[in-house]
Amino acid sequence: MNISSAKLEDVKELERLINSAYRGEESKKGWTTEAEILDGIRVDEAALTLLLTQPKVTILKISDLNNKILGSVCLEVKLQGLYLGMFAVSPVTQGNGIGKALLMAAEDHALQNNCAKIIISVISTRVELIAWYSRHGYIATGNSIAFDEIEGRFGDPKVSAISLIEMEKVINA
Repeated sequence: MNISSAKLEDVKELERLINSAYRGEESKKGWTTEAEILDGIRVDEAALTLLLTQPKVTILKISDLNNKILGSVCLEVKLQGLYLGMFAVSPVTQGNGIGKALLMAAEDHALQNNCAKIIISVISTRVELIAWYSRHGYIATGNSIAFDEIEGRFGDPKVSAISLIEMEKVINA
């Protein structure tokens, strides 16, 4: 498997991968689905294209030997640290170390960009995902954002009283 930076020509494949990992019937083949929590799509081509043109944003992709994208993560250098978002692994390949490899690549990216920590947001009801991040060194900061404050940005909630909790990992050089 190969990890590299995504390019504009990857947008359509990234869109399919990310949406299949988060929503719809395909997402239910993996353990990271949000299909029971949120409606709508996670991202569209226009948003991905815009992200790929931002100078402080890098989307890493992991591809198989046939160059099929199996996972991706969006990394944005901010003043507070490296923000990790839109982390997606193909539902049918989850559990094979792809997510761990992307997390390690994100840590390398943080170090290369002089970021002392990685910051993520996780849906508050996703206890299994919060536990996975915890096992990889992330801790809850106590900060959160109610979903109604970011209406429509990540989809439409199917359940009430959900929020995005912030977690972070300090990166040691």
